This record gives sequence, C-alpha cells and structure tokens, in this order.
Amino acid sequence: MVLVAFGKPLELQEFPIPEPEEGEVVVEVLASGVCGSDVHMQQGEDPRIPLPIILGHEGIGRVVRLRGRKVSVDGNEVKEGDVILWNRGVVCGECFYCKEARQAYMCPNRWVYGIHRSSAKPPHLVGCYVDYLLLDKKTELLKPRGLENMDPAVLVSASCSGATAAHAIEEEPPRAGGSVVVQGPGPLGLFLVAFAKQHGAANIMVIGDASRLGICKEFGAAHTFDFQKTSAEERAEAIRSLTDGRGPDICYEAVGTARAFEEGMQLPRHGGAYVSVGFGQPGGTLTFDPFAHLVRPNRRFRGIWVSDTGHTITALEAVMAQPELFQRMVTHRFPLEEANEALEVMRTKEALKAVLVK
Repeated sequence: MVLVAFGKPLELQEFPIPEPEEGEVVVEVLASGVCGSDVHMQQGEDPRIPLPIILGHEGIGRVVRLRGRKVSVDGNEVKEGDVILWNRGVVCGECFYCKEARQAYMCPNRWVYGIHRSSAKPPHLVGCYVDYLLLDKKTELLKPRGLENMDPAVLVSASCSGATAAHAIEEEPPRAGGSVVVQGPGPLGLFLVAFAKQHGAANIMVIGDASRLGICKEFGAAHTFDFQKTSAEERAEAIRSLTDGRGPDICYEAVGTARAFEEGMQLPRHGGAYVSVGFGQPGGTLTFDPFAHLVRPNRRFRGIWVSDTGHTITALEAVMAQPELFQRMVTHRFPLEEANEALEVMRTKEALKAVLVK
C-alpha cells in the first residue's frame, strides 16, 4: 500500500519480490503496526518523508529467503521459516555515535523502514505495509525463544512505542516507591506505565482521553485524569495533593504537542525530571521561562529520540512476559488492503492500536 500524495489514500501497487544479496533477508510480513506517526506522515506533517513511499516501521515476519549465514542479536541462527522481529532503524555501525558514544539512535546515517526510503527505487519494498519486505544486511534481527508461538499483532508495538518508552525509562528511571505522571494514554503511554510499574513506582498517574484511561489502570496506573473534563490547573492541584504537595518525581510526555509540554513541564517536583518522548514530528512552540521552569525548581529536562536495538529487546521481553495484558492494546485488525481504514481509525482515535495482519 503506497502513499503517492500527502493527504490522499494509499494505493495498492505490485512490485517484484527481490532476490536477496549477501546478508539480506526477505520476510513475509505477518503483522505491521499502524503507528500514530504514520497518520502524521500520510498528512505530510513529517519533513523526512519522500514520495512515493510504503509506510510502516513496525513489523514482524517469517523468513522466506536469505543469502548467507545470519545470526540474530540474541545469538540464534536465522533460517528460512523462522519468525523474527527487527530493529526498525538501520545504522552505519562506524560513526562516533555508533562506536564511541554508544548512542546508535543518533547515528547521522540512520534510516528507518517506512520513513526514509522511497518505493520508487529498487528494492521498492522498504516499508512494512507490504506482503513481503527486504531487510537490509545491516538490519539487526531478533529471534528470542518462543517468538513463533505468539500473536504477531501483539508483538509489533515493541519495535516502536515499546522501544522508545524503554529508552525513556533507561535514561530517567522511576525510583522504587516513587511517583510518576504520564501524559497520553496511547501505546507509548501504556508502555511507560507498564515500565514504571516494573521499576517499582508506587503512584502512577495518567492524563488523557477518558476512553483510554480505563486500560491504563490495567497496566498499573493508580490515578487518571480526563483532560477534557478537568483544567490544567485542576489537574496540577490534584497531582500535588497525591504527592504530599510536591509534585511527581518524573513526568513523561507521550503526546507530542506544545500544549501538553507546557502543562507537563511544570508538574514535576523540585529536583524532579520532565522527559519528553512524544514528539515524532514538529508539534508547535511554547513560552519557556528558564528561571521559573528549569533553574529555580532544579528540574532535569530530557528529550528522547527513538531507540536502539537494546531498547527493542527490553520492550519485546516485556510483551512476551505479559502477552494477555498487551493484547488489550490491540483494538483493531485489518488486512493489508484496508490500510486506509486502519489509518482512519488511528486518526480519529477510535483505535488504541490498529495492526495490519495476514
């Protein structure tokens, strides 16, 4: 399913399945996640997107062809017929960020399936909204034991929202017994809630749309706030009252708008942290007072950009440990040919998570 013009429906097109070169792998895509950022891309809100393009950066598939010996990052040999998940980003492995800083997600040569490469040029099949996908030889593959026995649709979010949330938690982990606010109860926010609970946070609070707040409690939230029925001032007061008047240790932003950022950056306690995770594309600007918002409260501000393979492994392990819980996140399933319908239910927020499945 190909995006040929911004703001227009995707079009069904056919391409030849390429023969893999040395180190490459062809997979039959079993499930492709429809990410909220895909909606922004379709509308032309992401400056990275070339046209025409096959969207889809979350995928899991079965190996149908490969050239040469391939070993997954978990040390398992990859063979035809194996079910694998992969890191959505492909990095060079040679630059300062890859080798010295050990921040491969900042690699200047990094590219992502379904985001950076056009379908106009061979090998064409470089996004996950496809029947078959060619994986570049530098793509890092995951093949943990038991992967083949699980529902692929439940696993795909680990490669994007799960991995990005794992990155945020790694950079700014909650303390055991501490307090956390999550802004945004989408897949990214739900992973943040799950990881915060895993780290022992005792008081997890979520701000968001009422239709999604119920599932947040299943994932570990103790308190929720409907942003449509409460004002920012009312939410701030309620959160302070639940944290002995201080505010939370950490607030994680998983919305991607300046409005949410402006509210959230004032919530953490003095000496606390504000972690922005939700901006996958520009989301507006705001007024920032360095003294009042940063210096006087001695807050830490941290931006989180995407993830690396280690974060993907962390997220995948979390999903595989609680598949029944994460299955609740997948509210809609569509065949590939109905990708436009899947994008629409994500745009309207009718779906919490839509997945294209075989």
